[in-house]
Amino acid sequence: MSSPRLSAGRSIRLSIHDNNKEPEMDRRELLLGAVTLAVATAAGRAIAHDDHEEMKDDSAESHQHHHDRKSLRNEKLISAATDCVTKANVCLQHCLVSLGEGDSELGECARSSSEVIALCSALLCLAAAESRNLPALARVAMDVCKHCEKECEKTDKHPECKACGEACAACYKECKAIAA
Repeated sequence: MSSPRLSAGRSIRLSIHDNNKEPEMDRRELLLGAVTLAVATAAGRAIAHDDHEEMKDDSAESHQHHHDRKSLRNEKLISAATDCVTKANVCLQHCLVSLGEGDSELGECARSSSEVIALCSALLCLAAAESRNLPALARVAMDVCKHCEKECEKTDKHPECKACGEACAACYKECKAIAA
């Protein structure tokens, strides 16, 4: 089987049938990379679209370069949402492995982590795009992050769950500042 090449020159070799060799990249790394790429792509497209629309609306005489305007982008929220998505992905994968091994204690933690991944990914995109809908989504994200934080506290003997809960608490704090 030939190995596909990554743009950075690393190759990924995933083989389902070859039990004698360790894969160079496990499923968790692959999933985390895919989610990160999807979020970065969506945020980039939103920013590019916003910049394109802004440039299209400016006339030749009154063109003011977009670097001159004060950015409303909330870097703290972007950072908190990114960390939340990353830690929730790790937590979710840990929960799924544990559930597969018969540990049903992590079922609700997996469910809440999954919700955080979806919502905080959207939150990240709206924050990066400086969307006018960000405060409304931040209010929803507060509820989801708080619920996940509480679920992760119940299972915080697992370092993945503890890290996810802490990331959710930080994201909640940043959302609260935006939603007010």
